[in-house]
Amino acid sequence: MKIVEVAPRDGLQNEKSAVPTAEKIAFVDALGKTGVAEIEITSFVSPRWVPQLSDAEDVFAGITRSPGVVYSALVPNEKGMDRAEASGADKISVFTAASQTFNRFNINATTEESIERFRPVIRRSTVPVRGYVSTAIWCPYEERVAPRAVLDVMERLVDLGVNELSIADTVGKASPDEVRRLLDVILPCDVPVALHFHDTYGMAVANAFTAWGEYGIDTFDSSAGALGGCPYATGATGNIATEDLVFALTASGVQTGVDLDAVVEAAKVIEPYLGRSIGSHLGMVKRGAPPDGDGGRGTGRPT
Repeated sequence: MKIVEVAPRDGLQNEKSAVPTAEKIAFVDALGKTGVAEIEITSFVSPRWVPQLSDAEDVFAGITRSPGVVYSALVPNEKGMDRAEASGADKISVFTAASQTFNRFNINATTEESIERFRPVIRRSTVPVRGYVSTAIWCPYEERVAPRAVLDVMERLVDLGVNELSIADTVGKASPDEVRRLLDVILPCDVPVALHFHDTYGMAVANAFTAWGEYGIDTFDSSAGALGGCPYATGATGNIATEDLVFALTASGVQTGVDLDAVVEAAKVIEPYLGRSIGSHLGMVKRGAPPDGDGGRGTGRPT
């Protein structure tokens, strides 16, 4: 089982409170000791669009890399790729969506235009490239997304030369049956497929187990403390919590190689700078919070 930790990038990018660079570095270093396979630590986008990640170079320069861990970054275009490679990213990610409307709101481009933007990125990259496909099941504007639309985007990314695909339930509304309908259409694929679940409706762990148990998906994106979300999917909460996913997998006999206590401790590093409690269920248990406490969920923050 491969866990891709996305909290430093996807988890922090929409936080309103400014997180100091030193604390981001400490967060990444703590996550590097948890046993996760990969950490997506930042995004090399314009600081004007994502001010929270304006210190991308400084974060990369300051981290202490753990042996065997891949340190990756999101890039929007060739300029972002140049910054990522200069910073020593082991891997880069490009991103688009299966929903045209979502793409227009998120990156001010159609799906076709977004793919054209990162065509030269994939061609020039000297490191592996992951391709994100957002709104793979539900879109906040177009409602349910057809699996064939997802497959079309996936095939175009594979043709361009991506090394891996991450398929995202951006809204966090998917059910296990909807995950089945999607995977029945998009699998098998010519490159490895990861799944990226959000937990808005509390279905993320169930969806991950459906994908793993019935389809053999063995790579999942997750976020320590359940941090993250998308500003264009109003009301959606954070990513599936690394702690909760790993706990569920471990309880089912799956060897993840991830130290649960270390993940909980890593989340504590960043929590004081968020202005709220972290949202993982396991984190609440470890802190002694009541079982029905929301642990910071339900704050109304768009994700």
